[in-house]
Amino acid sequence: MAEDVKPTRKNLMEIEDRIELSERGHDTLEQKRDGLIMEFMDILDQAKDVRSNLEEDYERAQRKINMARAMEGDVAVRGAAAALKEHPEITTQSKSIMGVYVPQIESSRVKKSLDQRGYGVMGSSARIDEAAEAYEQLLETIILAAEVETAMRRMLDEIETTKRRVNALEFKLLPELREAKEYIDQKLEEQEREEIFRLKKIKAKKEAEEEAAEAEEAERAQAVEAVPSED
Repeated sequence: MAEDVKPTRKNLMEIEDRIELSERGHDTLEQKRDGLIMEFMDILDQAKDVRSNLEEDYERAQRKINMARAMEGDVAVRGAAAALKEHPEITTQSKSIMGVYVPQIESSRVKKSLDQRGYGVMGSSARIDEAAEAYEQLLETIILAAEVETAMRRMLDEIETTKRRVNALEFKLLPELREAKEYIDQKLEEQEREEIFRLKKIKAKKEAEEEAAEAEEAERAQAVEAVPSED
């Protein structure tokens, strides 16, 4: 790249401006990367908790449904499930974390009272109620897990993108710009030395010409004085 740049003071000033701008951009991106990593670590801790809760809620829901099937029978359990009329509603929005948009998932009508489940108080048992409650809790945990996992993936993608941009500035663009600046500095110094040498030669030549002219004038004057007078 350096050899492709014309060594002029205008190009030198432009490259110096680009170096300054790139260094500021590099510092900003480093700060953003560090901030994103801190936010990611917080979300990662939350994700670990959610995963642990998800496993526990799933195991609990499985135990409850197996107990209900064993005590009440598959027909009663399927009948209670089919009686559900109000299904959960999921809405999504987004929020910004350091410029990264992550989802906010909101749910409604997940947890229900006995009369909202559709099968009625007289048409169910405590086993079925416990299983329904356990699966409602599991569904809420799944929704939270989906939100946290998606946020974590998006934050990780942004961290990788920012790291690539930092590395591109640090290991490619800035070294190339600094190399070009050094190349132009050297060329301009060479040109300046050549110009000084040229001016010295011109000055020396001019002085030599002036001395020769003065000597010639002196010889001419001496010749005139040497001519005898007619008087």
